[in-house]
Amino acid sequence: MAKICAITKKGSVVGGRYSNRTRATQFNPCGKVRRHPNLQKKKIYIPELKKSISVTISTRGLRTINKNGAYITLKKAGLIV
Repeated sequence: MAKICAITKKGSVVGGRYSNRTRATQFNPCGKVRRHPNLQKKKIYIPELKKSISVTISTRGLRTINKNGAYITLKKAGLIV
């Protein structure tokens, strides 16, 4: 499964933690952590083409499909011709 959304192009990011102890000293006991987007593998039916495609998209991408429609959103992302 891909680690990037097909619609929003969101991928993982590296973020750091910042403890209260760091504010007082130069020692940072907290390391870096990788944060992944909430990716789902979905099969989406496109009525205009009368077929369904399988995509890996984030939950934000699902909301975009619900708002704008499957055909318009997937065409804009370049997943269908």
